[in-house]
Amino acid sequence: MTALVRRLGVTDAVVVGLGAMLGAGVFAAFAPAAQAAGTGLLIGLGIAAVVAFCNATSSARLAAVHPESGGTYVYARERLGRFWGFQAGWSFVVGKTASCAAMALTFASYAAPGQTRLVGVLAVVAVTALSYRGVQRSTRVSLLIVVLTLVTLAVVVVAALTGGTASTANLTGVDPGGVLQSAGLLFFAFAGYARIATLGEEVVDPRRTIPRAIPLALGIVLVVYLVVGVSALLAVGPDALAATAAPLRAVVEAGSFADLSPVVQVGAAVASLGALLALVLGVSRTTLAMARRRELPPFLAAVDARHGVPYRAELAVAAVVIVLVATLDVRGAIGFSSFGVLTYYALTNASALRLGPDEGRPPRWVSVLGLVGCVVLAVTLPLPSILGGLAVALAGATVWAVHRRSTDRLPPRNN
Repeated sequence: MTALVRRLGVTDAVVVGLGAMLGAGVFAAFAPAAQAAGTGLLIGLGIAAVVAFCNATSSARLAAVHPESGGTYVYARERLGRFWGFQAGWSFVVGKTASCAAMALTFASYAAPGQTRLVGVLAVVAVTALSYRGVQRSTRVSLLIVVLTLVTLAVVVVAALTGGTASTANLTGVDPGGVLQSAGLLFFAFAGYARIATLGEEVVDPRRTIPRAIPLALGIVLVVYLVVGVSALLAVGPDALAATAAPLRAVVEAGSFADLSPVVQVGAAVASLGALLALVLGVSRTTLAMARRRELPPFLAAVDARHGVPYRAELAVAAVVIVLVATLDVRGAIGFSSFGVLTYYALTNASALRLGPDEGRPPRWVSVLGLVGCVVLAVTLPLPSILGGLAVALAGATVWAVHRRSTDRLPPRNN
């Protein structure tokens, strides 16, 4: 087997992390967070970043010990047992499928606010067709999307601060009881941070590079999000942010730079489509891996001979996403996604706690804080997200029980 080339330094790894985190989530997550906590969303943003740091650190140490694709689906299977590995994979698939719906709805909210469901469904169909043809996001495309996202966010900040509506009087209405819920919702905007943890075979001196790159990338993203969040709150206040599914467009349209609104629409639309394509690719591949282990229906493991893609898994994911787009709003999709992803990373931290001292185990307080943080944020999400997440977890346990019963009935293999 040919090893990957170690050529990425700290700066390169940070850029990869920025590319994974600076995406469409920032264009949508401030709305439900403002509804939950008012200006207290800024505190929630900091809490979300701390939990993300703990999760990413645990992921990095586990990736160094288990250098194979699958993430926590593999880590939990090896460290906690097959059932917990299945639950991790199940939570990832469910949570990221809801993320697909959130991205499709975000795209539609900015591109065609009057027809969000129809346009959201069309976006899913178009992205699935591209994915089926073997079209994937290259590094250059990812970098282009990051640059476009930063330019768009810069436009939002300038318009918010100089458009004539910015006032400290808008920094009112803190709801302390909703701070943790806002943190759980804003956790969605940090999705992708663990991408750095998967670079073990491609970075120079990974034990030194990855632990340095993770806090740097998270710190930069946190600063960007804080600047955008403070600017948006100064410009329109939390109530206006909470009242729309396209909060950053509303910020620009509120002031004298309303003519720049199309720039924000284009930037958000491109970032959303890019994120949607990346998510469809990731969810369908995890579905393929689980189907190959017969932990999901085996017919989902089919790969198209011509295009080399798991077409049945992609079509199944697209079908579920279309149902979610047709039935959920952006807030519901983000909350449901956050519950699944927080469950996934709770299992990541639990797996990291089973590492030995000779395996590069992270400081115990990091994994404990990450585990507790994930659980607390998950149970403080909006009640429909919690109930839906628990129902899906129960469904996963049922699928696992059926799977175990069917495999236990198989005759033993002959040597």
